[in-house]
Amino acid sequence: MTPHQMLLKKLAVKTDSKILLIVLDGLGGIHTVDSPQTALETARTPNLDALAARGALGRLIPAEVGITPGSGPGHLALFGYDPLAPRHEIGRGALEACGINFALNDRMVASRGNFCTLDGEGRITDRRAGRIPSEEGGRICEKLQGVISRIEDVAVHVRPVKEYRFCAIFEGPGLEASIEDTDPQQVGLKTLPARSHAQTSAGKKTERIVQVFLDKASEVLGDEPKANGMVLRGFAKDPGLPSFSELYQLTACAIATYPLYRGVGSLAGMEVIETGQAVADEIKSLESAWGRYDFAFMHVKKTDSNGEDGNLAGKAAVIEEFDGLLPSILELKPDVIAITGDHCTPSVMKSHSFHPIPLLVHGPFCDVDETAAFGETQCLRGSLGTFHSEKLIGLLLANAGKLRKFGA
Repeated sequence: MTPHQMLLKKLAVKTDSKILLIVLDGLGGIHTVDSPQTALETARTPNLDALAARGALGRLIPAEVGITPGSGPGHLALFGYDPLAPRHEIGRGALEACGINFALNDRMVASRGNFCTLDGEGRITDRRAGRIPSEEGGRICEKLQGVISRIEDVAVHVRPVKEYRFCAIFEGPGLEASIEDTDPQQVGLKTLPARSHAQTSAGKKTERIVQVFLDKASEVLGDEPKANGMVLRGFAKDPGLPSFSELYQLTACAIATYPLYRGVGSLAGMEVIETGQAVADEIKSLESAWGRYDFAFMHVKKTDSNGEDGNLAGKAAVIEEFDGLLPSILELKPDVIAITGDHCTPSVMKSHSFHPIPLLVHGPFCDVDETAAFGETQCLRGSLGTFHSEKLIGLLLANAGKLRKFGA
């Protein structure tokens, strides 16, 4: 545990109050001369603005000043885990595996896989295999699993995730997550061989097992019209994070449409709630689960997707859709609600960025400030100021009356 987590664990108490954390993925944007308003400021958001007028605004630094985080570190920080701590550098494989409810143990190394399309010389022509549908990806995973279930003394588990994405999990003695990605990250290149950056016996064994898997998979996939190749990345083990229950005395749940975000919640000890693909579906899932938990995390993905596409209008439309649904969320009467992002995805950059994230906190003791609209400029003026994302959980616990006084 970090010193901050140890302090919160010491002070945390169980109460009946309820906290709701809503993450609009990639929420924030930036102002430029040619694009003076962000998607959040362009969007018509009467309900968010009304909530902001009754609450307090600020900004979050997701990792460190100038550091652009991935979605995994961004969410870990929101949950109170230092994203820069070495033990919290969790590979995508573990996140994806937990996101599809595959329980990891300490004998397992998990990797995230992409099916891809190769030409006759083995060069990648499509890194996502034409975005094959999930049904097709599931069929191919079953095909692989039927042929490759064991290599030496290591069991191999191949599980579909979504569309062209899958997980390959290796289970056996003497394995370690030291394998480098086999994805060259661009078309026109051949897939990379399995290589361990740790020249230990465990590293060499894992390297050998993974390479045999890749070689056998190449034979099995040879007759597939689109998904005739694969790449693996994000090799990882379960990091053994202390749970929300252990740290904060919270009974927590996670509601998200994408496996990665379900996986981060699961690793933090949250119960993953099944849900549909639309924001309205997520809200229905939240409503059905609300009575059983005192902390709920809900994730909205398409703000980030539109930002990465450079589609400011599309990102604003997603924010407007969420705003229209916000009253039904507020009918649940959370004692404390926070709305923010895991990182910024400015439409003008078409990528994650290092910029501070807009934050809105509403609760009975949030110290209402003078801001009256939820947007980047107003958040800069808000009373919460600018602070690191990993400190947010303490602020929410305090606002919910879940922390004892520190010291005499």
